[in-house]
Amino acid sequence: MTFLTSRRGLLIVASSAFTGLLTGAYLPTPANAAPRWTAGCSPASVRSGFDFLKNKFDEYGSGDALRVPRSYTGGFFETPTWTFVSSFTYDDALVILAWLARGDVERAVLLGDTLLYAQQHDPIGDGRTRASYQPDSFTVLTGTLDIGSPAAYTGNQAWTGMAFAHLYARTGQRRFLDGALRLGGWIFSNTLDVARAPYGYTGGRSADDQPITYKATEHNIDVGAFFTMLGSLTGNRVWRDRAKTAFSFVAAMQESSTGHLWTGTDPDGVTVNRAPIPEDVQVWAFLATLDERYRRSVTWVLDHLSASDAGVHGVSFSNADTSKVWLEGTGQTALALAVRRGKGDALLSKRLLWNISQAQGSNGGIPAASSDGLDTGFGDLYYRSFHTGATAWYLLAALGSNPFRL
Repeated sequence: MTFLTSRRGLLIVASSAFTGLLTGAYLPTPANAAPRWTAGCSPASVRSGFDFLKNKFDEYGSGDALRVPRSYTGGFFETPTWTFVSSFTYDDALVILAWLARGDVERAVLLGDTLLYAQQHDPIGDGRTRASYQPDSFTVLTGTLDIGSPAAYTGNQAWTGMAFAHLYARTGQRRFLDGALRLGGWIFSNTLDVARAPYGYTGGRSADDQPITYKATEHNIDVGAFFTMLGSLTGNRVWRDRAKTAFSFVAAMQESSTGHLWTGTDPDGVTVNRAPIPEDVQVWAFLATLDERYRRSVTWVLDHLSASDAGVHGVSFSNADTSKVWLEGTGQTALALAVRRGKGDALLSKRLLWNISQAQGSNGGIPAASSDGLDTGFGDLYYRSFHTGATAWYLLAALGSNPFRL
């Protein structure tokens, strides 16, 4: 995630930037390696990843206590005198979606109820959720809320809403649809911009509750997918119409000559922000829409963001720094390739999953980056710390579950 925080018509052939992956040039070659990468990742690796998520969820609570898992473990975020314990709602939504993909409905519902609690007890109380919460105090709350980062980014609202939508679709429990509708209403009321073309949804509200006026491609992909879900679940076509606004912005951000998408607009809501070019929007646009036009954007990632570091090959966060592997984005790309089904895509997806598994820790977690200091190009760095979000994306890709679609 950026922290500023059928469909088989066209076959795209592998090009030179990632031919090495298709031929195995980037893979280690011990005798016991072939069975693992042929399968993508071993069942033991997947089980270990889910164990990591469970252990993070139970770190500050147990049983039916409402709680959230801390997002980052070890490395830069954990020293003998300091531990960064924040739990980002984007990561929490991914954990819910991974659990649902596995069929672990009980844990998914409990974490979903925790996010509903956060929504219902927010001090502003207008339907929003916040960027992060503090898991070390969540189990002792009594009608209050320990907020980590108070920002209300549009993308985070949409991801939480997608998690609620999936929970409602799986369980039929109305409270999750109600929570999703409140989030959808908040996004529409607070971020819709049809005054400054290209029309779409702005970034949300800042930590001091001021409007964020840029329009992010990432956020509009999230909103488009979320509102499409609401349309399907409610039968109300107004949500599909609202989704079209978001997806029209995404389409306007695609560069016709190369197929990649720009990151969005500057704060004026009009001027296209052309640097850096991130990975997530390229593959998310395809996963969310399954639109043929975004098959090219997936290929652009492979051609321009390929990265090798610390014995792992994958993709990086953006073209600002391709010296290290962004494991979360590599999982996203593996899933997009599995869904795209172009020539060579299935094998390449499995090999990316195999590479991610090589970075997996003994605790089952997947680190955010292959080495410390991966520069996103947006003023943030990623570190080799185990990350619930990266682990959840790995598991979603391993299970072939597309979180953008019901």
